[in-house]
Amino acid sequence: MLLTSAAASQSFTVTLANEVATARFAADIACALEPGDLVTLSGDLGAGKTAFARALIRHLADDATIEVPSPSFTLVQTYELPRFSLLHADLYRLSDAAELSELGFDDLPDQAVVLMEWADRAASVLPPDRLDITFTLAPSRGRDVRHARFTGHGAFAARAERIALVRGFLDETGFGKAERRRLKGDASTRVFERLTRGEKTFVFMNAPARPDGPPVRHGKPYSAIARLAEDTVPYVAVASGLREREISAPDILHADTDRGLIVMEDLGDDLIVAGDPPAPIPARYESAVDLLVSLHRHPPPERLADDYRLPPYDMEAFLIEAELLLDWYLPHRQAPASDKARAAFRALWRQALAPAVEAPPTFVLRDYHSPNLLWLKDRADTARVGVLDFQDAVLGPAAYDVASLLQDARADVPEALELSLLGRYVRGRLDAEEGFDAAAFAQLYATLGAQRTTKVLGIFARLDRRDGKPQYLRHFPRIWDYLQRSLAHPALAPLKAWYAANVPPPVSAMKE
Repeated sequence: MLLTSAAASQSFTVTLANEVATARFAADIACALEPGDLVTLSGDLGAGKTAFARALIRHLADDATIEVPSPSFTLVQTYELPRFSLLHADLYRLSDAAELSELGFDDLPDQAVVLMEWADRAASVLPPDRLDITFTLAPSRGRDVRHARFTGHGAFAARAERIALVRGFLDETGFGKAERRRLKGDASTRVFERLTRGEKTFVFMNAPARPDGPPVRHGKPYSAIARLAEDTVPYVAVASGLREREISAPDILHADTDRGLIVMEDLGDDLIVAGDPPAPIPARYESAVDLLVSLHRHPPPERLADDYRLPPYDMEAFLIEAELLLDWYLPHRQAPASDKARAAFRALWRQALAPAVEAPPTFVLRDYHSPNLLWLKDRADTARVGVLDFQDAVLGPAAYDVASLLQDARADVPEALELSLLGRYVRGRLDAEEGFDAAAFAQLYATLGAQRTTKVLGIFARLDRRDGKPQYLRHFPRIWDYLQRSLAHPALAPLKAWYAANVPPPVSAMKE
């Protein structure tokens, strides 16, 4: 693969020896596409544009038999695909870019992907952020051989470079011929794929290093204060540490932590919840609770693989997370907090969180809830629970992960089940540790449950307003209910009063 670059573009050239290579290249592009993207295809007649388009659409549809006719006569074909709508356009018969309006291009859905052949007919109106692919014949190398040059322009330049980087990594690690299927993503910028090689499957994580944001306090960005991982080094180290404790984290097979590329064990997709909307499977939640009991029985590790040290979950991390409510949820509800209210909020939370900061630290996985917990029926005891998404692990109070699990932001955990599972955890700790203080733990559980739900309200409001992901708003009523449960603890009475005076509940229209 060859590279050339300009100030606002990145170009790469690949040689496609046959139809199989074309389909593999189409999969490379398909796995990188996001809603709203524009991909242009150019090249002489017979150079391979329509063959590539057919392979791309079939990959996205996960259907090798779907009909993908050339849109030369219809001009536009529309496909409703699992991840987004796709419009396949052929502008060969256009004489002027103004004719695009007649085809409906002025009214395209914002989240549709457009695959455009003969885009040179509309060069004057193409947006600056796009991926251009040019196909050329290579008769000297064989009748079926083509060259494909793909160029990312504007915001697509870095993504084009990433496409080439991923292809090189998969080739180098022996997964170059594996079938690639993108998995449903989370709220982060990471991309996950399932790789199939022969009869075995693996998971590929594409996680570019997260750049520091602007300084928000004491010259530090939010990610540094909140102790968030900025690359994949923590993921690899924590996975190794968990596996040493006989916890079913994925086995890391290949990792390039400098570039954020990992191939790991596939733990499947059998969750600890079921149904729509998802509801807890009590026996599986019990095993997830037992896993935490086992993990918290032992002292936390001083160092993990490659001399990695878990950062502390300190007061400033807790506070800046809670303040997401002020920065995002309250503006979302058109109820911004005054400077006086903000100062009171911080003071009350600092007081409430003091016992959490002073509690004996343990391994806190931080996102220990149903989207990240898999059921491994062929394993025994606590190993039946597979654990994902632990790169932000810290050293902190044991109650945090218990609250994360039992007040699941994406699944309704009935209060009776929550209390039953909380009792199961406390009994497990009492059986294993003389002197375990159940009352103090209950207070920490309520405090950290309130802190976490406060944070999540802010995060989901931010996902809507900043990232254009309104689907997270449907979880607001559930999170609000959890918050009220936690604030009911007598130790949190001052905070409960502040919330009653300053935080409006989510509107009922957002309920599922």
